Amino acid sequence: MTKEVLLSLKGLQLESCDAGQELETITPADYYMKNGSHYIIYDEVMEGFDDVTKNMIKFQDSSLEVTKKGLVNVHMVFERNKKNMTSYATPYGNILIGIDTGAFLLEEEEDQIKVQVAYTLEANYQFLADCKIEMNICPREAGMRLMP
Repeated sequence: MTKEVLLSLKGLQLESCDAGQELETITPADYYMKNGSHYIIYDEVMEGFDDVTKNMIKFQDSSLEVTKKGLVNVHMVFERNKKNMTSYATPYGNILIGIDTGAFLLEEEEDQIKVQVAYTLEANYQFLADCKIEMNICPREAGMRLMP
């Protein structure tokens, strides 16, 4: 995999009261591998704010870590069959979140990496939603032809 990649990041929240909310972001990112772990680094801009949030995603066989620094600050850990708690700092205040990860799938090919994570999300010890994350990483020069 090359250093310059495109990251497709889809998130789906399935709340009990409706059909669910799906968000998708496609952004240029930098990729590297170190000590058996994959790393994706990219910047994120939130609507209505000038500050940039630096994002680092680290993943391997059965775990994914998302670290955000800037306007939003958090270190989320998704480990298969494990619950992790963290503080999510936003411009509007801090939220204690719980991430109870179930399914975790990592597929690696020569010019594409796919990661899928299913988890339950809690906010301040209260169930919030059943969620899914889907990541698709491919070289920038391959562009959208490899994105689903």
